[in-house]
Amino acid sequence: MSESELPADDLLSRLRRFHSDYFPLHQQRFQDLVAQGQHPKTLFIGCSDSRVVPYLLTGAGPGELFIVRNVGAFIPPHDGSHGLHGTMAAIEFAVLNLRVERIIVCGHSHCGAIRAAYEGAPQEAVALHAWLKLASEALLPVQPGPEALRRTEQRAVVLQLERLMGYPMVRRQVEAGALSLHGWHYVIEDGEIHVFDALQGGFLPASVASNSGTGPYQPYVEHDGQVIA
Repeated sequence: MSESELPADDLLSRLRRFHSDYFPLHQQRFQDLVAQGQHPKTLFIGCSDSRVVPYLLTGAGPGELFIVRNVGAFIPPHDGSHGLHGTMAAIEFAVLNLRVERIIVCGHSHCGAIRAAYEGAPQEAVALHAWLKLASEALLPVQPGPEALRRTEQRAVVLQLERLMGYPMVRRQVEAGALSLHGWHYVIEDGEIHVFDALQGGFLPASVASNSGTGPYQPYVEHDGQVIA
């Protein structure tokens, strides 16, 4: 069977296009990253959702982002109370080995993990059941309508930032001024990131925000008085 007679394989076609079209234009950059090693300035912790594309959102290129993706963009507590996770190892590696200067936690609208935290996961999904408990502190005592889900998505982002401060190496670098924490909520249908402003205590669209979102260093107080600490 000749190559022209082989069944269509979209993934194989994309791999070939990368090698023939994209790579030659950026070959020197990739070779430099091999010769000099990677030195990303940013750790991006995002949801595994296929609609969240870190390189598109940030305009970053090869070597600029150290990326961790998981269901919900959740961060386990460093005390090991939820067991050991690859996310924990990635944070430690990024801070201690790569010396990143910023950590972004990026949640998003219409997040299936947040909805599942309210509604439950399939019985067979044992690991997912345990994982979704990491969102329990962000849940509201209401039926999950659109507004409650949006608020919970944002609350979950702030909760992960709080957990990051429980990582000794993160807290040490933050307090030394060598590391900043950024909380983002990506509104997919609007194409806009809402960033958490610690000083204002809320999320602001990036189009009007004065910074890319730093903090938190104080408990997050919502407009109705609820506190995440």
